[in-house]
Amino acid sequence: MKEKEAKIKIDELKEKLEYYAKKYYDDDKPEISDYEYDMMMLELKALEKEFPELITKDSLTQKVGGHVKEGFKEVVHEVPLQSLQDVFSFEELMEFDNRVKKQLNKEDIKYVVETKIDGLSLALKYKDGVLIQGATRGNGLIGEDVTDNIKTIKSIPAKLKENVTVTVRGEVFIGKKEFEKLNEEREVLGESLFANARNAAAGSLRQLNPKITAKRPLDIFIFNVQKIENNNLNSHYEQLLYLETLGFNVNPVRIPCKNIEEVKAAIQKIGDMRENLTFGIDGAVVKVNNLELREKIGTTYKTPKWAVAYKYPPEKKETRVKDIICQVGRTGAITPMAILDTVNVAGSNISKTTLHNEDFIKEKDIRIGDTVIIQKAGDVIPEIVEVVKSRRTGEEKQFEMPKTCPVCGANAVREEGEAVIRCIGVECPAKLYRGILHFVSKDAMDIKGLGDAIIDELISRKLIENIADLYKLTLEDLKSLKKDGKKFAQNLIDSIEESKTRDLYRVITSLGIRHVGVKLAKSLAKEYTTMDNLIDAELEELKQKQDVGLITAESIYNFFKQEQSIDLINRLKQAGVNMQLKQEHGTDNRFDGKIFVLTGALEKFSREEASEVIEKFGGKTSSSVSKKTDYVLAGEDAGSKLKKAKELGITILTEEEFNKMIK
Repeated sequence: MKEKEAKIKIDELKEKLEYYAKKYYDDDKPEISDYEYDMMMLELKALEKEFPELITKDSLTQKVGGHVKEGFKEVVHEVPLQSLQDVFSFEELMEFDNRVKKQLNKEDIKYVVETKIDGLSLALKYKDGVLIQGATRGNGLIGEDVTDNIKTIKSIPAKLKENVTVTVRGEVFIGKKEFEKLNEEREVLGESLFANARNAAAGSLRQLNPKITAKRPLDIFIFNVQKIENNNLNSHYEQLLYLETLGFNVNPVRIPCKNIEEVKAAIQKIGDMRENLTFGIDGAVVKVNNLELREKIGTTYKTPKWAVAYKYPPEKKETRVKDIICQVGRTGAITPMAILDTVNVAGSNISKTTLHNEDFIKEKDIRIGDTVIIQKAGDVIPEIVEVVKSRRTGEEKQFEMPKTCPVCGANAVREEGEAVIRCIGVECPAKLYRGILHFVSKDAMDIKGLGDAIIDELISRKLIENIADLYKLTLEDLKSLKKDGKKFAQNLIDSIEESKTRDLYRVITSLGIRHVGVKLAKSLAKEYTTMDNLIDAELEELKQKQDVGLITAESIYNFFKQEQSIDLINRLKQAGVNMQLKQEHGTDNRFDGKIFVLTGALEKFSREEASEVIEKFGGKTSSSVSKKTDYVLAGEDAGSKLKKAKELGITILTEEEFNKMIK
């Protein structure tokens, strides 16, 4: 390859890697597998090695990790949190061993082999045994202060068993079973699913609101001492044992090795056991054990020379697509599933796998009858990698996504800008659980006592087969659901009865119309005053409303054109549910027409609570600062939004000033 061609290829790889790295590190939303990313990085490194004059400072081969997220304080790491050089074969591993031996002039080097936890790297600082700071890796030199968030993680000790001053490094992660449960809960709530456990952990830890972090099943394994005072331990393995005595949750898989042959055996052992581990790994880490020898070996700007990460290739198998069926999730998402000839991949028998959506099928050109290659993404989720088109016989059948819901027959709609096709039937049995959960929620009809377990029980006993059946429940129906049955039943009946008087905007919210949240529901209720008026609204009319975009207008219009929607509303009317706007007297509209932007961490309010107060007084909130913004409410560690507000001359409010305005 000539230098000109190499430059074009390098620039192309850099652009792609920058994009994928941002999605991975900064947005916590990966778009390709770790293996694909590693292969691209390997190609870039090879080209830069061949053409060193083309290496630039902005290349990802010269950088570590991501950027500091807006809203977090920056933390300068006393000891850099470096990344590791990857190796993909025992040949490359031997090259590493030979380099170490040559530099130290020693025959055999003792190593420690550990599982490489698939999570988010974190530095924990303790002073006299007390936790004082937690910081993400960031770019290796500067990370994010997440101290308030890490205090919610039970496996991180607030106080050590000795009054030692130490900084340690660990990996925050979510276990395999916990990850599955988390995604199940998000599906029920209609929230987007996490792509993998690593990004779930990263997204959970990097929350501006610690209350959100506290709800996530985060765990940590400590794997390194970054800095310690008054300690004479000579080896990495001794340090790990010492960290356990201090009360840390240390990486449980750590194998001391006398030489490189034992290292190979340890890597194979970890490879054999990784399917049975309760946590995800993305390789094995090989470290020189002796700390004094590490000092002699040294580091580069980005990586230590005394350690490497061995990456296991994903196991791939051939199988056949017997059929493609569609499943309807609790949110109405219609997902195509490939039914496969059963094949064992990475220790599990695989007989089906998700095809995600229509675009995925078209991109890979997957047909019924095709021979395909499958692997486990992240060693957990089976996925089709490619179609073996050379094995086609001509009898394969192309698959088309259904135009109607396979469960209830309602229209199946794919909205502009989305990959998912959804059932919009409000009474679809597949959506019943999710529909009821939303209907009774605090922002909707606010029916207290109807938690997910009770809803499940009501559905399984066929006491409710559609949402309106809630208003047919009797004391006798409910008594047997709890030990204190009579009291529980009466309280629930009272709450259901009370819900009939809710204002119109809550009823609109409760219907679960896509893209219609509380804020828009309030606006629609105020504009149309009755449910019947809203039902009769024409599409063009809806498009003209200030708070309603084109996609949302179509969503509202299509919803009320469904027979199921009108049937539900009629049943609710018959049950006595209010369908009119309540006229409020003496309403305080002190913020009428004013637009607020919230930035930074507030002390006395969550952002949601502050937004509710603003809306209560007739104001609106926006996510971005513009010339139309009237006020920016700035909390602690406000970032770029505050800077832009100053540039535009917009009024900036402290939390104290805001409190005075709402009294």
